Amino acid sequence: MTRTRAMTVLMLSVTLACTGLAGCKRHHETAGEKLDKFGNKVQDTFDPPKGPAEKVGRSIDRATGD
Repeated sequence: MTRTRAMTVLMLSVTLACTGLAGCKRHHETAGEKLDKFGNKVQDTFDPPKGPAEKVGRSIDRATGD
């Protein structure tokens, strides 16, 4: 009985800890995302898309991470 209760308490505490960590936003990822967006703007400035198809293709590539 105590072993089952201990296992239940352990699983609940692990689940609670993982849920709490999932809600945190890591600052280094947001800084990296901002840097990526800035790089994309610089690329668009120096090498603009040469038409609507290339513009759509570029936005799809950026959305999928390619």
